[in-house]
Amino acid sequence: MPPLLFSLDPSGPLPLYEQLYRALAGRIRAGELPAGCRLPGKRSLAEQLGVSVNTVDTAYQLLAAEGWLDARPRSGFFVAGRAPLPLPDAPATPAPVPDEPAAPHWRFDCGTSGVDTGLFPFRTWGRIQKELLYAQPGLLAHGHPQGDAELRGAIAEYLQSYRGVACTPDQVVVGAGAEYLLSLLAVLLPGGPAALEDPGYLRPRAVLGNCGVPCLPVPIDAGGMDLDALAASGARLAYVTPSHQFPTGVTMPAPRRAGLLAWALAAPGRYILEDDYDSEFRFDVRPLPSLQGMAGPDGPVVYLSTFSKSLAPSIRIAYMVLPRHLLGAYRARFSAYASTVSRFEQQTLYRFMAEGHFTRHLARMRKEYRARAAALTGALEAAFGPGRLTFGGRQAGLHFLLRIEGGPPEGEMVRAARAAGVRLAALREFCQAAACPPSTVVMGYGALAAGQAEPLAALLAGLWK
Repeated sequence: MPPLLFSLDPSGPLPLYEQLYRALAGRIRAGELPAGCRLPGKRSLAEQLGVSVNTVDTAYQLLAAEGWLDARPRSGFFVAGRAPLPLPDAPATPAPVPDEPAAPHWRFDCGTSGVDTGLFPFRTWGRIQKELLYAQPGLLAHGHPQGDAELRGAIAEYLQSYRGVACTPDQVVVGAGAEYLLSLLAVLLPGGPAALEDPGYLRPRAVLGNCGVPCLPVPIDAGGMDLDALAASGARLAYVTPSHQFPTGVTMPAPRRAGLLAWALAAPGRYILEDDYDSEFRFDVRPLPSLQGMAGPDGPVVYLSTFSKSLAPSIRIAYMVLPRHLLGAYRARFSAYASTVSRFEQQTLYRFMAEGHFTRHLARMRKEYRARAAALTGALEAAFGPGRLTFGGRQAGLHFLLRIEGGPPEGEMVRAARAAGVRLAALREFCQAAACPPSTVVMGYGALAAGQAEPLAALLAGLWK
């Protein structure tokens, strides 16, 4: 055989056996070591290269496993006569990836996704989770694909009592976030365009679009999604936030809800996706019952909600309520999927709800957030002066619209605020084709600390006057 004249680098980036493996494979692929050629014995080559016999044996075994060599008992290793598996070229040195920019530190967080994590029931939640950890090791095993039956039962009971949802536990599906559940629905529901509120929540458009569902912006008015525009759109799905429209905060009245249900029932394969994302936080009157409750347990409505605002975003527990006629199709497609939520988190939440802690926690949060909303709007009115501000949607949720009469363009408002350390967004950032009122921003207050209202208002007044 031709002599093997090469050396290995003990200080190189690759292990010695991989250096040898690559060198031999390269020569075989180049034809320098022809088929049938016998390679040196392991001890002989190890002595020649100044490495251990194990190093040579590991390289030979790798080459044999990939089809480059034939191992013949008592004869040694021979270059294979058949076409070997191709050896990929050594990867080029990748271009340096720039460091991910650090998340900005905001003096005042007026984003719509934030909550005050200091209100989380740490002691009660931790006690329940610790008890479960020691008392129920079986929770380490897989559970039901739709979520543990106890939690689904507690969710169904809560929805029946507080949201007028007509469902049983078998209709509830628990998942790690509304995005995950929406991606399942994109596969489960009939194909066709989806109508999304304009202005509206941006994340469903991204999720549905990633799943191949065309998304059509449909304008809203003082009653929610425009039904004439919906009918003209040709959509088969309508994604709505009827209890507290995002981001305008309008509530869809009963006649509009009835009209929306009539649209869904007018043609087969139409569905309404009802996102009830922050219905727990209503400060004036009890919210209208859910669309799903109006349609009944087998109507054309899929109800979606999460515990992100009521507990914490990182808990990652969301749920949907499927119509009865979709359960068979759901189980046929997704019964092999494991639940995406830890069973310890599921059982902790179940006990938190079953022992009455959840309803008491919500009552405390409503009181706290209502006080913060009043403090912020009062501070803004005092800082800007009478008659200059208009508020929209402040009767519910954890954000409201703020419009300054005769104020600067909202783009300038947002740029100035962000430069000063205030996180907020312009209303037009949530618009696709709709015309938005001028000088209007979306003010979230869920993550604002107590006592920040007055300094924030004073800062904004100075920036925007």
